[in-house]
Amino acid sequence: MQPVQHMQQVQHIQSRENSWLKALRKLAQDNTAYRKTGRCWIEGDHLCRAALQRGLQPVEAVFSESLWASQPAEFMAVAARNVVLPDALFSDLSGLASPAEVGFVLDITPPANLLTRSPTVILDRVQDAGNVGSILRSAAAFGFVQVLALKGTAALWSPKVVRAGMGAHFALQLHEGLELSQLSQLTELDVPLVATSSHLGERIQHLRLPDPCAWVLGHEGQGVSESLLQRSKYFARIDQPGGEESLNVAAAAAICLYASVSGRATP
Repeated sequence: MQPVQHMQQVQHIQSRENSWLKALRKLAQDNTAYRKTGRCWIEGDHLCRAALQRGLQPVEAVFSESLWASQPAEFMAVAARNVVLPDALFSDLSGLASPAEVGFVLDITPPANLLTRSPTVILDRVQDAGNVGSILRSAAAFGFVQVLALKGTAALWSPKVVRAGMGAHFALQLHEGLELSQLSQLTELDVPLVATSSHLGERIQHLRLPDPCAWVLGHEGQGVSESLLQRSKYFARIDQPGGEESLNVAAAAAICLYASVSGRATP
């Protein structure tokens, strides 16, 4: 990431009632505010570094007064506008148990088209933000490049999902809000669908997995919808010799996505 080449603005805000700060607070705390603004809020050293490493340039960089006083050169030169807040106001923004001291406002542009012939994850109404973020993290770790989220799935760029994703968002092409009525679009992927199931198909260790493929991960309680099951070519079961009724969907996703990279086969 190269420093921006134009004069930077630095603004010190002291009032909790500042209109810009109110808008940022909404972006930081409202799960779907990003859909109206086209921007998202990330906070903390790890996420900010992850965004920069992927070549993203923040619109604004926000600092606590404590951090700004230490002159964090690596973050000071990456945005055209730096904003400095009293520590208490920054803490009020934060969704972390131990508030961070730096955050970025990023532009996010939804991708126009689906990637074809690419390793993909389809989220079918996965509702828990922690689960969704963890799945995104596994997807990025195991070389999947695209995630499709059906309507009813937790908002992909919500603050909780972004935190749980630990930077995975910046490595993935993310599509969300797809309707069940739009499932015909899945033919555009030009890859076979592999659905997770507690009762259908082969045990995953015996399944000859296609590469690339699209893994379908379902609702925490209801599993994969019948419509998606009907469109799936393969079905994978995970043994649970300990006798539990089912695995957490994020844990199941990690197993399934790892299986794709450890035992690849040509469809």
